[in-house]
Amino acid sequence: HVQLVESGGGSVQAGGSLRLSCGASGSIYGDACVGWLRQAPGKEREGVAARYTGDDKAYYADSVRGRFTISLNNAKNTAILEMNILKPEDTAIYYCAQRRCSPATIGTWGRGGGYSWGQGTQVTV
Repeated sequence: HVQLVESGGGSVQAGGSLRLSCGASGSIYGDACVGWLRQAPGKEREGVAARYTGDDKAYYADSVRGRFTISLNNAKNTAILEMNILKPEDTAIYYCAQRRCSPATIGTWGRGGGYSWGQGTQVTV
């Protein structure tokens, strides 16, 4: 069982930047996607960004591509989400998550089940 602990988030004006961090301990999958999903009030859950632990393959939602960057440390146990040019529509609770995946399935990030979750952190723009 993996434990995911998030830090970062907060409030920022439109156009500003924030950084989220996610530390993983316990049963970290060798073939996994690690990243963030978000949920805003009254909206469906959305996969924001993810990295595959086996190589450099990444997924970004269309709504954040070019503004957000996800990185993973060499030990594959800490993920960072750099969020730039933030917009009011980025306001949501952001959840770090991990699940088994492959380069072929990373595009389904945010859909389906099988996730291990962090505690969530509020981002307000």
